[in-house]
Amino acid sequence: MINVLRRLGLAVASVLLVHALAFFMLHSTRGGPFESNQQFSEETIAALELRYHLDGPMLIQYWHSLQGVATLDFGPSLQYHGTSVQELLGAAMPISFILGGGALLIAILVGLAAGMFVATSNSRWRVTAIRLSGSSLLATPNFVIAGILISVFAFGLGWVPVAGHRQLSSWILPCCALGLPLAAQLFVLIQHHAQQARNGNAYRSAVARGLSTRRLNVNYILRPSLTPVLAFMGPAAAGILTGSLVVEQIFSLPGLGTFFVQAALARDYTLALGVTVVYTAILASCTLVADILIMRFDPRNEAIS
Repeated sequence: MINVLRRLGLAVASVLLVHALAFFMLHSTRGGPFESNQQFSEETIAALELRYHLDGPMLIQYWHSLQGVATLDFGPSLQYHGTSVQELLGAAMPISFILGGGALLIAILVGLAAGMFVATSNSRWRVTAIRLSGSSLLATPNFVIAGILISVFAFGLGWVPVAGHRQLSSWILPCCALGLPLAAQLFVLIQHHAQQARNGNAYRSAVARGLSTRRLNVNYILRPSLTPVLAFMGPAAAGILTGSLVVEQIFSLPGLGTFFVQAALARDYTLALGVTVVYTAILASCTLVADILIMRFDPRNEAIS
């Protein structure tokens, strides 16, 4: 319980630290959110800054922003006039969660299946083909994978839509583009740990007892290999968050990544900070959940920590 509370405190501290860094970095850049509009006079810009509390000292602005984080009230968007940041995030989060959840599901299913197959198969050419495919996915950026998937399955075969999110089939390509590189990473982990388990004394003793192939694969190869899958959730969440910035743009998905890019370009301080805090909270939550599951799945990790 103490370890869980300690990790929870570290997660909260991480969110506050990232918020502070993002706040001062955004406000340290030259220009403001209204200066790019040449139609605004200096008096109009001053009035807008007064309205959105951008005219006060930096520390006062930071204190107001920190209060917004504590109350989950990030204020109005400076780019989308008349719309609060909460409304924009509320509309974008389901899109990003569906994309991230689908990508993570593909990564776990494909990576786990490929890793177990390579560790237990005796077919040399199939193992070589899967390893080459995994290496290729590791070396290929997700926007290149997205372009290949669109060219083949959308333009070439016409099986799925090119972009959008209204149809169920429109989620296949973005989830694959975001999840396949993560599947390749998970494949490497599973393959390594599964082969270690197969060469271990426990597996050899089970073979000597005459257990079935299914029980050998499930109990003595798969189960010892699940710990890296849980530990993979933290880095996978980071990969999904960073990859979604590009994938959402390519497939025209109005998710958090799209708003983050638009807020950065328009210098929408409140929206950029809101998306940054949400991103950090999601990453910290995934890492916290992964740590808790690892401690429960393998008590030795809790004893070490």
